[in-house]
Amino acid sequence: MSIEMRLRAARVRYGPLEALHGIDLPVPAAALTVLLGRNGSGRTTVLRALAGAVPLSAGRVLWRGADVTRLRAHDRARRGLCFVPDRGAVYPGLTVAENLGLAAPHSPAAPALVAYPELRPLLDRRAGTLSGGERRMLALSRVVLSGARVVLVDEPALGLSPPVAARTYTLLAELAGTVAVVVAEQRLPPGLRPGTLVHELRRGALAFSGQAAELTPEGTASSPGGSGSDRPR
Repeated sequence: MSIEMRLRAARVRYGPLEALHGIDLPVPAAALTVLLGRNGSGRTTVLRALAGAVPLSAGRVLWRGADVTRLRAHDRARRGLCFVPDRGAVYPGLTVAENLGLAAPHSPAAPALVAYPELRPLLDRRAGTLSGGERRMLALSRVVLSGARVVLVDEPALGLSPPVAARTYTLLAELAGTVAVVVAEQRLPPGLRPGTLVHELRRGALAFSGQAAELTPEGTASSPGGSGSDRPR
C-alpha cells in the first residue's frame, strides 16, 4: 500500500489542552480514508494538522516521504492539497460564480455544476444568502474543481439532504480511485467500498485502525481484538 501522507507521533495543543496525543496515522494514496469520532475526539484536528491549518507541538507531517511539517497551509494547497472544513469554507460576500472562479481560476466551473446542478440557478447569488445545504454544495465544489492530489473533507454530508449526501459520497469514492481522500465523520457512512481504511479517534488518541467491515454500524470496533486500542486520556 502506497502512502501519500502520514502523521508521525503528531501532537497538537490548543493553549493548555492537548488535542492530539502523539498520533501515527497513514493516508494511503488513491484511496478513501475515514476518520471517525465524536465531537472533541480529535478527528477535525487531524485534518487541520494534515492541511497545515494548525501547527504541531511535536511530531512530523510527511508527504510522499518528505517532511512538510513547517510548510504553511497555502503552500500545501499549491502543492495539491484541498481542505474543505465543516464551516467557513465559502466567501459569503462573493457570488456563487465568483466562489467557483476562485476555486479554479484557470478552469471552467462546469464540472462543479454537473456534480451539483442545484447551484446553476444560484450563480448570481451571494454565498452569504444561501441555505446551509447550498453553501455546503458550493464548498464541496472545490473538491471537483481543485485537481488536488490530497482531498480532506470535514463532515461532507453536513446540512445536505440524503440524496445529495449519497451523491457526494459517490463522488468522493470515485475520486479516491486516483487521489487520496480523507473524510471526517461522527458515524460510519453507508455504502463504503470493501477495504476502506477507517481510523477511530477517542480523546485525541487512536482507538482503532482497520477496515470498515470490522466496525459495527454505530462506528465502533466489533470486537476487542481490533488493530487499535482504546487509550483513555
